[in-house]
Amino acid sequence: MADSHYFDREPLVGSRRREIRLSLPDLDMVLVTDRGVFSGERIDPGTKYLLLEAPAPPAEGELLDLGCGYGPIAVALATRAPHARVWAVDVNQRALELVRENAAGLPNVVAAAPEDVPADVRFAAIYSNPPVRVGKAELHDLLLRWLGHLADGGVAYLVVQKHLGSDSLARWLSEQGFAARRLGSRMGYRLLEVGRT
Repeated sequence: MADSHYFDREPLVGSRRREIRLSLPDLDMVLVTDRGVFSGERIDPGTKYLLLEAPAPPAEGELLDLGCGYGPIAVALATRAPHARVWAVDVNQRALELVRENAAGLPNVVAAAPEDVPADVRFAAIYSNPPVRVGKAELHDLLLRWLGHLADGGVAYLVVQKHLGSDSLARWLSEQGFAARRLGSRMGYRLLEVGRT
């Protein structure tokens, strides 16, 4: 069997669903996950760091969880900002199905493939543990595309492992005309804040 990746549109591995717990100071919930999606065995430590340390989401407006996987960031944002609309975007169809299930009861979550997000949507904030393993060129294209959808004054919060190129990514973002600064560092992860200059 060919390798299956969490960034494949249709995972090649068979389904084996399970439940995992997302525990944060302000919320505690059980999420359904599966094989063939990002960090399907546990809450990724980078994701948890982002949810613990990134600034709170704006109370209103459009928010984006880019590369949402099964949705831990999206459900946390939607719970913390019930009057905002949270776009949970991923290419992985299995992941989007899981987001819809995990966001049941959260009417402000929209699970969508990238092509299903209207071109005129502008995001007040983007939160992402971006899919670094797609490769540098594809990651750069992905970030340029979605950072271009930031509203005036909008900010993106990205968590990236140091050994997977967080510092070089921050430099590259600065070279592309974005203001990129490190908000924190823990357990080999960098938390970056990215805005327009």
